[in-house]
Amino acid sequence: MGIQNRVALITGSASGIGKQTARRMAEAGATVVINDIALEIVEKTVAEFKSDGLSAIGMVADISKKAAVDQMIQETANELGGIDILVNNAGMERAGALRKLTEADWDITINVNLKGAFLCSQAAHNFMVDKKHGRIINIASRAWLGGAGQAPYSSAKAGMVGLTRTLALELGAKGITANCIAPGLIETPLWYELPEKNRNFLMSKQPTGRLGHVDDIANAVIFLASDEASFITGQVLYICGGRSLFSG
Repeated sequence: MGIQNRVALITGSASGIGKQTARRMAEAGATVVINDIALEIVEKTVAEFKSDGLSAIGMVADISKKAAVDQMIQETANELGGIDILVNNAGMERAGALRKLTEADWDITINVNLKGAFLCSQAAHNFMVDKKHGRIINIASRAWLGGAGQAPYSSAKAGMVGLTRTLALELGAKGITANCIAPGLIETPLWYELPEKNRNFLMSKQPTGRLGHVDDIANAVIFLASDEASFITGQVLYICGGRSLFSG
């Protein structure tokens, strides 16, 4: 796929879905920028990639802070000559019944998931405009459709869908596409941290009867980032094994 020699920044990419996505993109010929909030895991991931012959650099930044994002994007451009692909993957969740959620739960969930995607898109898009080429891919969630106990998270991910559509309208004439991926249940360490009764309940609503894999997400990101996807923008791609067909 056409991402050879592109510069791809993937937020939250020192672990989980982000890390595997970054690896697959590097294997496809991109130079990847590994971002996370912790220096140790960023350095470890970059060293691992380089030992496998992959092109990668690390950028430590809290993507909910404008100054940190602006510095990260500028340093990426200075070192690598620009930025072609932005994957807004970093995210977190504070879940619970509405009556038990705090203002702090709301703020951190919105700031990391939604504000971070906005700030990164805002900072990166000018470098894409200069090249008349760019790909912005936002990792939302099937939960944007709504989920009990997920008021902050569902709201943040719904906001990411709205942001994606707006970016597509605003940047399309400048050669930049913006799309959204909405994963469902994906097999990561976080899945196994859930209580067994919660996992059983979630699986009971899964049409395919199985979890997705991190490569399912990575495959879609690579496609949407590629030259072959140049006429696809403003879309939400569900990778959820049919889970988006049901609410709750």
